[in-house]
Amino acid sequence: MDKRKKTTILVRREKKLNKEGEKIMTSPEECEALRTAFSGPHGVEEKSMLEILVKCNPADLTTFRKNSPGIFSDDECYFEKWDSSHMKFLENEFLRFQRAVIQRTMHPWERDALLVRKSLEEKPPLYNLLIELACTRTSEEFLGARKAFQCLYSESVEEFVAVRVEGFQRRLLVALASTYRYEGMRIDEAMIKLECQKLGRAIKIDKKNEIEKDDEVLRILTTRSKHYLKTIHKCYKESYDSNLEEDLDDIQILRDTVNCLCAPPIYFSKILDKAMSVGPTEQEIEALTRVIVTRTDVDMKDIAAEFNRKFGAPLIERIEAAALGNYRDFLVALVKRGMAN
Repeated sequence: MDKRKKTTILVRREKKLNKEGEKIMTSPEECEALRTAFSGPHGVEEKSMLEILVKCNPADLTTFRKNSPGIFSDDECYFEKWDSSHMKFLENEFLRFQRAVIQRTMHPWERDALLVRKSLEEKPPLYNLLIELACTRTSEEFLGARKAFQCLYSESVEEFVAVRVEGFQRRLLVALASTYRYEGMRIDEAMIKLECQKLGRAIKIDKKNEIEKDDEVLRILTTRSKHYLKTIHKCYKESYDSNLEEDLDDIQILRDTVNCLCAPPIYFSKILDKAMSVGPTEQEIEALTRVIVTRTDVDMKDIAAEFNRKFGAPLIERIEAAALGNYRDFLVALVKRGMAN
């Protein structure tokens, strides 16, 4: 019986070449994945970079550079050069995860003290950030931040604010930064009705541009307890059939104050949505880290619920769609921790 000799046929796959005769990357999907990994604006995809870049030979990298005009450009030097603006952009994206880790491990007093300084050193200044810190922390928490600020910068928060802000903004922000609110539940129903009427008259009857001169509005917002103000907020809704913050829509600094004092989850959910929407500013992007890191162990469950209610999508899904790599995974893990508490 004849034994037939088995033969093995080796099929050599033809390498894909571009029109100049240069070999292109084995997988166009990998090339696109690498571009996506570099795209930001919420971190970078470290795992994709690692898996793809270690396989690339010099010809692959040349192909990638030539097919990524938003990242590289041909100039008078006759080679594919990193676009300088995108290089700075990418350096910042690599740092997002690092900054988030540092903020998470930092003492809350120190973290808030640094944020206070940042709020007025940014161009333009972030009044809403200073309001957020003064109004969403407990009296003890913000007192700790004020102590840390003095230790770090050898000046008080009040004087730091007072020399950098003028007019009504100075009066409001200094008062918010220096108050130590009562944290209990005691309220005076008669006084609440009276002060609700004062707010209604200032907003509904007097000219809105006169609110900034109304000492009573300033006194109520900067000295009353949060429980007291939430009760006023409810009384205002019942009396005028509109929300207090909605009637202050064209005075953003007062609107932010009311939201931070009376409805922090609403305020923070809007901040998060803006950070993950199309075309956010760098300040808005940084707020994504700040809100998730600082609220994980406070009210993240309430913020996530409000986010889902208002924007029709789970917060975790929005983060997974917007962010990349370790930065994404870190934020998602923090949100899951906060929602489990």
